[in-house]
Amino acid sequence: FEKAGEVSGHGFYYLMGDAARLEMALSMFAIEKLVQKGYTLVQPPLMLRRKPYEGVTDLADFETMMYKIQDEDLFLIATSEHPIAALFMGETLQEQQLPIKLAGFSPCFRKELGSHSIDTKGIFRVHHFNKVEQFVFCRPEDSWKFHEEMLANAEEIFGELGLPYRVVAICTGDIGIVAAKKYDIEVWMPRENTYREVVSCSNCTAYQATRLGIRYQKGSEKEHVHTLNSTAVATSRAVRAIIENFQQKDGSVKVPKALQKYLGKESI
Repeated sequence: FEKAGEVSGHGFYYLMGDAARLEMALSMFAIEKLVQKGYTLVQPPLMLRRKPYEGVTDLADFETMMYKIQDEDLFLIATSEHPIAALFMGETLQEQQLPIKLAGFSPCFRKELGSHSIDTKGIFRVHHFNKVEQFVFCRPEDSWKFHEEMLANAEEIFGELGLPYRVVAICTGDIGIVAAKKYDIEVWMPRENTYREVVSCSNCTAYQATRLGIRYQKGSEKEHVHTLNSTAVATSRAVRAIIENFQQKDGSVKVPKALQKYLGKESI
C-alpha cells in the first residue's frame, strides 16, 4: 500500500505472489460458473463516449466518480455493465434472440469521491479493481425471473467460497432512478465486525433500453427490451473477505475449496 501510494496516490495497491493468484482465481471461478450457466463471456471496451453513458446511467449522479480522458469524448468505465448495456444501442433485436445472457470481465475505474469515499486503508474500495459482471437483455415479461436468477448465481458463488453473507432488499429511497428493484449481497468482515456490500443486483426494466434505443420485434410491434445487471464477483473485495474470514493463527490463509484447483494449494 505504501509504495502504491507513493507511485500512484491514495486508493491504489500492489497485489503480489499468492495474493495476485488468488485474485485471478476468483475471476476464473466466477467466469467458468457463468459460462456453464449459458452466459457468453465479454471483454468490453474500457472507455465509453458520453452519449452512450448518458443512456446507461444518470451522469448527474455518477460523473463525479468517473475518470474522463482529457480533451477526448471518452470516460474510463466504472463497470463492464455500462459498455455491455450499450452493446445493442440503436438496434432492434428479434424476439427469438432473447434472452441474451452475458458475463462481462473488465477492470473498473472510479474516483470514489463524495458519498462514495474510499476506505482510509485496504483494498475494499479503491480507484481500480477487476470485476466479473452478469448482464441480461430480455423480454419485459421475463425480467423479474432473471433478476432472481442472477441473484441466485451470485449467492452460489459466495456460498461455494464459504463466506458468510446476507441478502439485502434495497428500499426504494436508496435505489436511485436507474433500477426498479435492487438486491445487495453483504459479506461478513471480521475486522470491522460488520457486513459489507460485495454484490449489487439490479433490474433496470426499460430505463436503459429506452434511453439507448434498444428494442425487439414482437410480431408487428416493437417493444423496448429489459436490462438487468449483477456483480458476480468484485475481486478486491472478495480477496479481503477471504483473508479476513480464513486467516489462521500462524498468518496463513486457507484457500476456499472452490479455488484450490486454480492455485494448486490449500493455503497461502
